[in-house]
Amino acid sequence: MKKYILTLHFFVVLLNTSCAQTTDKTIVTPEKTGITADLYLRYTGVPWSFVFLPDQSILITERAGKLLHFKNGESKEIKNLPAIKTSGQGGLLDLILDPDYKNNGYLYFAYSSPEGTGNGSNTAIARAKLNNQELVEVKVLYKASPNSSTAHHFGSRLVIDGKRNLYFSVGDRGNRDKNPQDISRDGGKIYRITTNGGIPDDNPFVNSSKAKKAIYSYGHRNPQGLTFHPKTKELWSHEHGPRGGDEINIIQRGKNYGWPQITYGINYSGTKITDKTAQNGMEQPIHYWVPSIAPCDMLFVTGSIYPEWEGNLLVGSLAFQYLERLIFENNKVVRREKLLDGIGRVRSLTQDSDGFIYIGVENKGIYKLVPAKH
Repeated sequence: MKKYILTLHFFVVLLNTSCAQTTDKTIVTPEKTGITADLYLRYTGVPWSFVFLPDQSILITERAGKLLHFKNGESKEIKNLPAIKTSGQGGLLDLILDPDYKNNGYLYFAYSSPEGTGNGSNTAIARAKLNNQELVEVKVLYKASPNSSTAHHFGSRLVIDGKRNLYFSVGDRGNRDKNPQDISRDGGKIYRITTNGGIPDDNPFVNSSKAKKAIYSYGHRNPQGLTFHPKTKELWSHEHGPRGGDEINIIQRGKNYGWPQITYGINYSGTKITDKTAQNGMEQPIHYWVPSIAPCDMLFVTGSIYPEWEGNLLVGSLAFQYLERLIFENNKVVRREKLLDGIGRVRSLTQDSDGFIYIGVENKGIYKLVPAKH
């Protein structure tokens, strides 16, 4: 058992702090926000995801392959996880609670699994319950195949809709020329299954003999943000581009989002991937970033705690180490703000039952965003 500091006011970072600047001229750093970021839980690791349990204790997925339970200032490691291959970007990844968690006790998580055909690993989605610091009733709901020895582009965000369908992402696994545009292959896709692991009858490719039946959309690179719009209930996603070309998309049933045939990015070496940024039959992003911010996780602000942010989208930046606030009108970005500039690699975001927003920062911990009036 390892002790951790759990405090609301251990350390304060002002949102108007200005550190390293990016070359992006379209983003604004506000002079004042009226909000501070208090270090709520000090934690040195990669908090890929975290959730609050009904007793306000916290579960954190550590990319190194551990599920940690923080309660009363102490940390305990949860036992009985499935086999996880930790390599590069792989490990224990996203985690969400069932919308009816208080009654059924289910949690869902994504991880890089070595099970199945081929060397290496691929993204798997599992369901389990938590009992006395141990996972029980563990059931694998989906396992992408085949395994790959590459150690990047696992995707792995999870959301559940009002009909109890589970959506999740799997990145292209570094095989951009084969996986994203081929619906007979896993990788470079967003999927939809039931919370029991079944295939919904209205999935777009359910009647295609060669397609992976769980696919909901395709032509993606590495989506690490997935959420529902609070008013329209549309599924929004963001994904990592190559060098430039990170995207925000509204995900529609059966649509092709173009990777790698169209992109606003280039290879890391500076060479072109394609001359095309648009093509018939392929969807355009509603926003793209050049340069890439390396977006991770996303959250629409709801409730009364942050009235000036109501309906805005928050996105974490891994590359430039800040929190971005995007303001939309008619699904077009009209303003971008850089918050918490230099705080660190913002990996995860969540909003608790009281409406407060928390962000997980690699090798630092979890911060609570606190308005001045509180």
